[in-house]
Amino acid sequence: MAKRKTKTNKIHYVDNAKFLEAMIEYKEGYNESIKNNKELPQISEYLGSVFLKIAQRLSFRPNFINYAFKNDMISDGIENSLHYIHNFNPEKSKNPFAYFTQIIYYAFIRRIQKEKKQLYIKYKSMQNYETMTGYMDTDYENDGPNPISDYKNSDFKV
Repeated sequence: MAKRKTKTNKIHYVDNAKFLEAMIEYKEGYNESIKNNKELPQISEYLGSVFLKIAQRLSFRPNFINYAFKNDMISDGIENSLHYIHNFNPEKSKNPFAYFTQIIYYAFIRRIQKEKKQLYIKYKSMQNYETMTGYMDTDYENDGPNPISDYKNSDFKV
């Protein structure tokens, strides 16, 4: 018989205590490198995998699931997490999971807004193209050159 999940043995995909330890370790290395004017430390493999897990799991929420550009959203979330990793303050908060989930969430929102704007621009340009070709195709009693009919009657074929 399968074991039921209870409040005490609930399994999470990110261990917040281990994540906090890794963040404290990174933050100490970061502060030391800033003091000594050295190169910034690389993040650990564990931190990178946690950012990836958070972004992937967040992308399966109902408000993000059906977007065609989900991979771009995940990439933006990871990029923003790496960009703002040094802003996490373990003295203020003991919950890095919530901090980075918020960063990734708002990165997703920004990507959706950007893609909607691009889609709107594409739609409007297609609409303008359709109206422009309609004007250019009409020939007002041979008043001037007709680029569309000239193209159709030319020897150039694609």
